[in-house]
Amino acid sequence: MPPGTRNATQTRRRMLDAARELFVRQGYGATTLKEIAEQAGVAVQTIYFTFGNKRVLLKELVDVAIAGDAEPVATMDRPWFREALAAPVAEAQLRLHVRGTREILGRVAPIVEMLRAAAAADPALAGQWDDGDPRFRVHFEAARALVAKPGARAGVTAEHAADVLFGVLSPELYQVFVRDRGWSAEQWEKWAGDTLAAQLCRRESDS
Repeated sequence: MPPGTRNATQTRRRMLDAARELFVRQGYGATTLKEIAEQAGVAVQTIYFTFGNKRVLLKELVDVAIAGDAEPVATMDRPWFREALAAPVAEAQLRLHVRGTREILGRVAPIVEMLRAAAAADPALAGQWDDGDPRFRVHFEAARALVAKPGARAGVTAEHAADVLFGVLSPELYQVFVRDRGWSAEQWEKWAGDTLAAQLCRRESDS
């Protein structure tokens, strides 16, 4: 990577990190771009030039938190998701899906309350995501593959499976266990995997 590109990437990351810290600590509405610029050690004009406005900055912050990086690769095209889809049986896919989701939730769950408050204060934020709820779409795609595989529980539809994935793998429930009850992320992963397998996969007793 050329030095200029590397420097620009590092500067962008500093601005996103500063925005995340201030948005969580002070709230989206109470945080100014000037404060973010000061925290990141850049001129406020740099933030305007890079992101345009605070809404776009927040969207990129969320997108990077979901992806884990700034690469323009959708979740359903990420290696972890494709690996899960390629699993030969339902429970193997499910366990891989829970593991990949756990890594996302570790980054996203801490900012969910801030996002909810931001959307309440600025309804126009919803327009930043023009493809509906991306989290549900990911779970629905996983559910469609899962119910068609050997080991899936008979009679479970893709719609029902997607709803169950959406609920159990929610950032709110993750926070209940990891933040509020002090579970490790690994404990949560095992519980979520076991809970979902009981709901969506065939057990020996079902035979």
